[in-house]
Amino acid sequence: MARVPQAQRLRDLLEDAIVEGRYAPGDRLDPAALEREYACSRTPVREALQQLAASGMVRVLPKRGTFVAQLGVAELVERFEVMAVLEGMCARLAARRMSAAELEELQQANAACRACLEAGDIDGYYYENGTFHHLIYQASRNAFLAQEAARLHAILKPYRRLQLHARHRMASSFEEHQAILQALAQGDAAAAEAAIQSHVQIQGERFNDLVASMQRLQETRAKQRTR
Repeated sequence: MARVPQAQRLRDLLEDAIVEGRYAPGDRLDPAALEREYACSRTPVREALQQLAASGMVRVLPKRGTFVAQLGVAELVERFEVMAVLEGMCARLAARRMSAAELEELQQANAACRACLEAGDIDGYYYENGTFHHLIYQASRNAFLAQEAARLHAILKPYRRLQLHARHRMASSFEEHQAILQALAQGDAAAAEAAIQSHVQIQGERFNDLVASMQRLQETRAKQRTR
């Protein structure tokens, strides 16, 4: 697996801290304090905060600083609904437009997901899963659509990652990848669209699992702060 840049690792840590409630909505993220806490230099901190601002996780207010802007449950559901539609469009177009080389690259990305699944490596699976999805965006051959899908994907990254911690979710995710790949390999646009929409949507038990995971992590952090 490719080495993840320090700024990306720091961004992931900050995303987790925000989702888990360690940094509450409205909290100011002080760059100097982050440098000390995560034992890193100013450059990765600045880059991580810029990435978080671009994704909508934080807001930068001129002359005031960078503040946490956490999504509520209703906002989260709305964004997942839109994400499912955008990814469905990408998959539908990719089924018609992707080249043999692009399909092979997607199969390799899914093989990397399988390796992480077998190793029980949730973080590794998360990264390879991101590659899998971005390859589908690119294969749509619609630059604007790919850009919008990638932008929303970035906003939802910490929540998509959190889902993988639910019991059996990583295995289920991989099975869903298999269905997506099969539809794309067969050039079945309708099946590819339906498969990836089902993969992305959070409904029923998956919605309950995500909310429960968010609440559990927030409660854990709250207990840690009171010790």
